[in-house]
Amino acid sequence: MEPIITTFRTFKKNNVMRKIVKSTLLFLLVAAVGSSCKKFGDTNIDPSRSSNLDPSVQLTLVQLRFSGDLNVNERTSFMMTMPLVQHIGGSYSNRWGGIYFNNPNVMGVLWEDSYANDLVNIIDAVKRTTDVPEKANINAVCRIMKVYTFARMTDLYGDIPYSQAGMGVKPAFDTQEAIYNSFFTELSAARAQLDAAKDAVNGDVFYNGVIDDWKRFASSLHLRLAMRLVKRDPAKAQAEAQIAYNEGVFTANNQLCKLEHEDIQNPYDDGKGNIRGNAVSASFFNGGAVPGRFTTPFLNQLRTTNDPRLQYMVKYYADGTGAGNPQNRLDLTVPLVAMQGYTGLNVGSYIWDEWSNPVDLTLPSGATYTTTSNDLKAQPANFLLRFNAPFLHLTYSEVELLLAEATVRFGATFGGTAASHYEKGVTAALQQLSLFPGGPTVPLSEINTFIAGNGLLPGRELEVINKQLWITLFLNGPEAYANWRRSGWPALLPAVGFSETGESLTIPRRFEYPFTEEEQNKVNFDKVLPALGGVDSWNKRVWWDKE
Repeated sequence: MEPIITTFRTFKKNNVMRKIVKSTLLFLLVAAVGSSCKKFGDTNIDPSRSSNLDPSVQLTLVQLRFSGDLNVNERTSFMMTMPLVQHIGGSYSNRWGGIYFNNPNVMGVLWEDSYANDLVNIIDAVKRTTDVPEKANINAVCRIMKVYTFARMTDLYGDIPYSQAGMGVKPAFDTQEAIYNSFFTELSAARAQLDAAKDAVNGDVFYNGVIDDWKRFASSLHLRLAMRLVKRDPAKAQAEAQIAYNEGVFTANNQLCKLEHEDIQNPYDDGKGNIRGNAVSASFFNGGAVPGRFTTPFLNQLRTTNDPRLQYMVKYYADGTGAGNPQNRLDLTVPLVAMQGYTGLNVGSYIWDEWSNPVDLTLPSGATYTTTSNDLKAQPANFLLRFNAPFLHLTYSEVELLLAEATVRFGATFGGTAASHYEKGVTAALQQLSLFPGGPTVPLSEINTFIAGNGLLPGRELEVINKQLWITLFLNGPEAYANWRRSGWPALLPAVGFSETGESLTIPRRFEYPFTEEEQNKVNFDKVLPALGGVDSWNKRVWWDKE
């Protein structure tokens, strides 16, 4: 099995496709032999592993699955976290996070699939390359990827198996505090280990093995995780943020971490290895479902600040025409904006709850069209939801906005003023729209006008900064959810009393553990309950989410 040496940035050649298919088949073979947790009675057990599996293949699969696994991304992002932070709503599939219906199967998929696939592979890749001099760089990259993959897990669930995960035992749960301390140590050590003069990193679909890019990603991820602690441990947050900045974070949009997917709609069949398309995009159209609509709070944020992204990101489409593919939908934006502006959906509502009478439209083509009620609620623009849209893992915009917040909280030791970091972050956020196929290049004049009218407000800097993070993290539901919980901004109101009666009167703060962990690892599971007040509830908080 040859290693994958090319990235999705050039993911159009048939030979690349063959390599992806070959590595996918190898991954499925390995999973069938050794990583099916349920067959071994625990979600974290991998009692057999190949003696000669190429770690670059494992790296590729873990990277691809992060945003290409439909099973995980539909439930974790489209069904739960994007509605929880009130980016989208209205679809029946948004009810779990949008109206607060507690479904353990929805919340548990990330746990079940990640421990059985992503984590068992990246843990093994780190093990098989540790203390192997000729594999120092691939080891460092896998260590960084291990932190990144575990971070999504612990930020959603809290205390999780970490130090004993993938060891073929019923693992103990590590506290989130211990896990975060390990994250910081691992990121700095892995970054220091990277050396462009040493082994080439094959199989890397994030950065094509460019060592300097991985160094900046490690430091930028370090900054993101450091800022998680601003409520729980401000001194630790400051110290780790300073380390991250000093080591060297992103300084331009062309350094951000993204994965460019192929233009196919991943099928809904528990992944089955088909992870080439953008699974978040596929979630919007899976099974012919009504795509989620923008919520009124999100549109109000854009509207009241005269944000130029309103005209680029927000569109109207006919549900019944080409609804299964974002590139085939009938665009109704021009006549509907002229008629009603940009209309979103109240949080906690289904799209059919807010009935609107049909209207007759004359389209720019001269054709006529009679709308349905669904057509009159705005939704994400096609370019954002293309199946080959890039998944933005960590952006320069996010880094600059976090540096702006760090400067407000901790002082001017991060290379600029809070205002200068904020302006760079907002500029980068608008410019990153051009990274999407068919995405707009926002004129600099529009960006400057927006910044001039929406600068940092004295005494409200954290609010302004984190509202911009709320926008720039659109389509990265887990990260938007984490940032909202750690910062408290924007001040979202619970989606209660609009449609069906949900199962929480407040916005849930975490994912509950899957039933399989309680059943199959009960001794260790029971030990984490005291920190949650004795009950595994989605209304409890993870460690860093201090009230």
